[in-house]
Amino acid sequence: MAYMVRQSIMDKEQNVLGYEMRYYDETAGTTDNENTAANAVSNILTQLGDQNITDEKPVFLNFTWNLLQRKVPEMFNTENLIMIVEDSIIIDPKSTETMLEYKKAGYKIAIADFLFMPRYFGVLDSIDYIRLNFKYNDTSNYASIIKLAKAFDKKIIGYDIETKEAYDLAVSIGCDYFVGSFVAEKMPTEIKKTDFLQGNFFQLLAAVTRPEVNYNEVSEIISRDVNLTFALLKLVNSAWFALRNKASTIKQALVVLGVGQLKQWIYLLSFRQSNGKSPDELIKLSFLRATFAQELSKCANELPINSSEAYLLGMFSTLEKLTDTSFEDALKDLSISEDIKKALISGEGKCGTLLNVILCYESANWHEMQECAQELGIPNEKINHLYFECVEQVNKIWNGITHSE
Repeated sequence: MAYMVRQSIMDKEQNVLGYEMRYYDETAGTTDNENTAANAVSNILTQLGDQNITDEKPVFLNFTWNLLQRKVPEMFNTENLIMIVEDSIIIDPKSTETMLEYKKAGYKIAIADFLFMPRYFGVLDSIDYIRLNFKYNDTSNYASIIKLAKAFDKKIIGYDIETKEAYDLAVSIGCDYFVGSFVAEKMPTEIKKTDFLQGNFFQLLAAVTRPEVNYNEVSEIISRDVNLTFALLKLVNSAWFALRNKASTIKQALVVLGVGQLKQWIYLLSFRQSNGKSPDELIKLSFLRATFAQELSKCANELPINSSEAYLLGMFSTLEKLTDTSFEDALKDLSISEDIKKALISGEGKCGTLLNVILCYESANWHEMQECAQELGIPNEKINHLYFECVEQVNKIWNGITHSE
């Protein structure tokens, strides 16, 4: 069984440089294996298609020495690929000429765990990015490595950044880009928590001003934005409406509001739009998790929630970051399933296990992901396929949103 996940490589402002593709083949058990690397390249070429998987950003992909010799990178357009090679490959005297050939052809190269020693200097001109591991390696000499790298005009990528401490260290010593589970959910400090995704909000405005409002269309638009979904459910379940049975889905909330109050609500929200940069990557992550959770839930055995509720589980998994508060405080006024609340707050129950499948998949924690999937009865062979179907679906919709801004 093979799995593949993309991880965003971002700068401090959450601008995406590209996507690192993490690949695991349980028959090989490592990304360093020759067959695994070849399979990863084959799968990436298949998935790239019309660039819906990568948002037209380049992919960072590992290449072994044999793949380099066989000219496999030439199957990719130079704009679509950044080659990751191990330091043991790049310092081999036989590889120097090969690296320079790829560089002259327009390809960019990232080197893993580079050290500034005399034998490395002959290939410096070939290298664009230096990758430093912040999870397993001793980071005590990283500051001096980065200082030297800057002198040679090299960009530094800190990877496997899983904690705030690792991120703060990477920032303080001068890393240019960051990748890891903490980075994926990091909220830029200057972002206002009430921001909505602007292009999506414009589509919502258009939908509610039509002569006949289509509730299915409005529901679909709102469901793309975690902030809009959260604001809507809080509104209709507030004391103002005094509902006997609280609304627990977007469609129920829209029925409660009615067309008139729906238009008023959106009109009021339009005045709350800030001119600041909205947290696009975090909102997009919410959207992807929601879609992935919904599809996985259809394959799970005896979940206490339906697929629409599973969508909310994935959607609200970033709520702590977006609202800058705890899940307990963020969820206390929402009338959503207690199973969802327990899953988000403490990871309890089958819903917590479903959420953990998604979080482990994102962070390439393949073994724990498999254990959780097995516990829910989700076939392993479906997970990778569903993930990339969801990525493609989300990217198509996202591009429609952002291109309208």
